[in-house]
Amino acid sequence: MKRRSLIKAFTLSASIAAMGMTWTIQAAETIKVGILHSLSGTMAISETSLKDMALMTIDEINAKGGVNGKMLEPVVVDPASNWPLFAEKGRQLLTQDKVAVVFGCWTSVSRKSVLPVFEELNGLLFYPVQYEGEEMSPNVFYTGAAPNQQAIPAVEYLMSEEGGSAKRYFLLGTDYVYPRTTNKILRSFLHSKGVADKDIEEVYTPFGHADYQTIVANIKKFSAGGKTAVISTVNGDSNVPFYKELANQGLKATDVPVVAFSVGEEELRGIDTKPLVGNLAAWNYFESVENPANKKFVADWKAYAKKHNLPGADKAVTNDPMEATYVGIHMWAQAAEKAKSTDVDKVREALAGQTFAAPSGYTLTMDKTNHHLHKPVMIGEIQADGQFNVVWQTEGPIRAQPWSPFIDGNDKKPDYAMKSN
Repeated sequence: MKRRSLIKAFTLSASIAAMGMTWTIQAAETIKVGILHSLSGTMAISETSLKDMALMTIDEINAKGGVNGKMLEPVVVDPASNWPLFAEKGRQLLTQDKVAVVFGCWTSVSRKSVLPVFEELNGLLFYPVQYEGEEMSPNVFYTGAAPNQQAIPAVEYLMSEEGGSAKRYFLLGTDYVYPRTTNKILRSFLHSKGVADKDIEEVYTPFGHADYQTIVANIKKFSAGGKTAVISTVNGDSNVPFYKELANQGLKATDVPVVAFSVGEEELRGIDTKPLVGNLAAWNYFESVENPANKKFVADWKAYAKKHNLPGADKAVTNDPMEATYVGIHMWAQAAEKAKSTDVDKVREALAGQTFAAPSGYTLTMDKTNHHLHKPVMIGEIQADGQFNVVWQTEGPIRAQPWSPFIDGNDKKPDYAMKSN
């Protein structure tokens, strides 16, 4: 090869190498974060908005300079309401996409599917939905409610004069670990309050169940035995036919109130809520709470939905798991800044005691030992416009009890995060 050709070849190789180096540097200048929510299947009705809220929060953090001087790069996957696929997608995010953290899951069965993967690979998962407790992993931070931050206060409210003085309880849930464990806790709690088994009915339906005609008829029959309340742990798109059937059979909140633990503003968007006025939901946040932080949060979300042409953007709403997603991402970012690193062990340590002024109007704290948020409890009444009027709330945030005192043997379990068996 002539000298001139050698020089050209060298120059070309150097240019290509330089371009490759530039691409590598650019890639290294972002921090990848995983978003693991069902965008199809029975849980898409609830989880799609959490994906969108995560993307909005990431944009918000990036607009302020990112984390440790680097932009956050979201990696979105769809486990499609398929529980084993959650584990597969979680492993993909950690091993192939090399994400620093994952925000995701709704159902407890999906969380339990991915948990062994995160513990094996020392990944970090932020879980944003209320759940049954009975878990405290060093690889998970729980930004949703434990039973003492939702289920127990809700039933105490139903038993009170203000809440209707219910004497009988119809426990209706989707057939998986969260409703069954929560109802085990509630049955024990009700026993402690003198409620007999004959005054407690427990019914479960599969995911995606659509025919509630017989169940609502049985609720009406059960309520003939005394003042009754329904405690619903129905999840996913089954809530739509359940609430429609309540309306079809004329079962009003004044007759038999329903308090839901998995129905919020997002789920009610597809339902005529006028016949449901007065029914209840227990959460730690509602869109209707009035304070400056929430006013901005709601306005930012509506603007984001409109800008990105999200489905139903003209009627965009916020809800509790969306707020928990927002809080969780900001807390992780704060911890990474404090640690000056996205290393899981360093961020985990920095998360202990982190605080954040949340849209709920409360300053939330990540517990120093149990990986759960201290959260307020609110009970809201469904309004005709699909929003909730807060009828009861705690004075301040409540510390989570992941190990419920209403399950035998829990008093012997440690109050710190440890790997699951």
